[in-house]
Amino acid sequence: MYTSIIAETERLRIRPYVLADAPFILTLLNTPSWLIFIGDRGVSTIEEAETYIVDNALMSYDQYGLGPYIVELKETCIPIGHCGLHKRPALDDIDIGFAFMPEHTGNGYGYESASALVAYAQNTLGLTRLTGITKPANNRSIRLLEKLGMRFEKQILFGTGAAESLLFGMTLPVRPY
Repeated sequence: MYTSIIAETERLRIRPYVLADAPFILTLLNTPSWLIFIGDRGVSTIEEAETYIVDNALMSYDQYGLGPYIVELKETCIPIGHCGLHKRPALDDIDIGFAFMPEHTGNGYGYESASALVAYAQNTLGLTRLTGITKPANNRSIRLLEKLGMRFEKQILFGTGAAESLLFGMTLPVRPY
């Protein structure tokens, strides 16, 4: 069913979005934490979720060779969240982002999947720098970005209505050849 697995960890599999993920995406994009910290994407039907997948994930894979990915439990293949590498026009560097269903937060899945994507960014994509953006009130996200090794760099205006966000960044070691 999947064209490729981006990364695997002991507990998780990280893979590209497919249209069959629309019901999960509809639910994830309408969780309270997504709406508060990421923003309303106006996705309220399965059809809108499919359009969101095509216009965001699939387009990003085609255009940049990276994008948002589904994080699923390895044993059951049940999707539990999203972790991705995003090329955002307003930023110079690739941005790592993550969001999980409420029942799957606090279990280390965010760090586990984000760490795997940092390694993928460095070892497979050859990136030398990553950033992370979060709202000032999103303490969980701030802690996770810092745990990944990112450091606060500056406040920026980003997103819908140009809201204040915090930009974190890290330099990835150049991989040996």
